[in-house]
Amino acid sequence: MILVIIIGLRDETMLQRALGSGWGIVVPGVIVAVLMLADLSANAWRMVIVLGLLLTPVMLYHKRLRHFILLPSGVALVGAMMLILLNLKMMM
Repeated sequence: MILVIIIGLRDETMLQRALGSGWGIVVPGVIVAVLMLADLSANAWRMVIVLGLLLTPVMLYHKRLRHFILLPSGVALVGAMMLILLNLKMMM
């Protein structure tokens, strides 16, 4: 309710900024979904997570890539979820 009042007071630019960060998880989710179709092993998923975590600080300090910092961290997050699901699937 408070968020609706704040958005009403500040026009709709605040809402657009809040929705803009959603792409930081949607795009990596699509990337991981495509990787899921490749049927990667657990070690390959671990490498995807490590690469995502290593690219995050590199992109943080890069002047132009700083705006896309959610992409590698999102890939690492969704990749970790896939690895957890893969481990649960192996246990059953």
